[in-house]
Amino acid sequence: MKITGVELRRIAMPLVAPFRTSFGTETSRDVLLVRVVTPDAEGWGECVAMSEPLYSSEYVDGAAAVIKRFLLPSLPGDVDAQAVARHLEPIKGHRMAKAALETAILDAQLRANNESFGQFLGAAADRVPCGVSVGIMDAIPQLLDAVEGYLAEGYVRIKLKIEPGWDVEAVRAVRERFGDEILLQVDANAAYTLADARHLAKLDDFGLLLIEQPLANDDMAQHAQLATQLKTPICLDESIESAEHAAAAISMGACSIVNVKPGRVGGYLEARRIHDLCRAHGIAVWCGGMLETGLGRAANVALAALPGFTLPGDTSGSRRYYATDITEPFELQDGHLNVPTGPGLGVEPIPAILDEVTTSSEWITL
Repeated sequence: MKITGVELRRIAMPLVAPFRTSFGTETSRDVLLVRVVTPDAEGWGECVAMSEPLYSSEYVDGAAAVIKRFLLPSLPGDVDAQAVARHLEPIKGHRMAKAALETAILDAQLRANNESFGQFLGAAADRVPCGVSVGIMDAIPQLLDAVEGYLAEGYVRIKLKIEPGWDVEAVRAVRERFGDEILLQVDANAAYTLADARHLAKLDDFGLLLIEQPLANDDMAQHAQLATQLKTPICLDESIESAEHAAAAISMGACSIVNVKPGRVGGYLEARRIHDLCRAHGIAVWCGGMLETGLGRAANVALAALPGFTLPGDTSGSRRYYATDITEPFELQDGHLNVPTGPGLGVEPIPAILDEVTTSSEWITL
């Protein structure tokens, strides 16, 4: 497939409410969109890097620069989406930037072939159950109100962001208010150390699905040690950047569940390899989220429909984060989202909305 040009478009997406985690608070998203144009079709990719290098070392300005200066020049004149990762491999890191470019190329290729993301990836379901991620709040009553609202909307699983000082009591309050029936898990975003093991063990009393990324992203050995001290299953997020990382974590006993975020691992093809690896080893996987717009959400929902995704993901409806999405909004139906069936991502930006939120655009002729 010959690429004739690429557009790097920045958009500003205000959040409906501040989203606080252990590493910071977001009130809006500075999103980099990649549009790939070919003679037969065009495709879209969404870069999930944040404005600042807080979740990972990547950030939006850096992603735009590396795509323009290094990734695009690394591609041959004719490229197959399944070969993109091989062509980009000499460029170290920058997985979120690579994922955005690969996704745009894959979207264009699938649209030209009249094949959906779900079909291509191997989706086994036409809809997926949805969980919601609840940020750190100023007070317990505010948290309980938020959880009550999400349960009323139909979300089938609640994830609480935690940090030292906002963990056991927050979880206890949610359990006491809503009972043991709700699916509940927590996410620390690497906010703890192994010295906190006894404190984290207090969470074992609440029947959690998992505790996500309690320790540093580069310390699988200590996650393996922590796993022997907790009854609550450990799930790794930031630690898993490739299928090789997943294999190492499994062999070390560092986790029993993996959160698969396509942007974090370099794209949907690598995400599918991680899914296949984990499924072969009996390790549950679920699809994480990075506050994506409808473009990224469409691809995530397709991925979450693969058979190994046995836990509800962070595939929330559009209005969880945005009053107005750039695509037709994803609406929750009985706690589920439908998997798009149209060619490629199955969704497209609405031009008027896209133009309204665009802050800059650069066209690169290849």
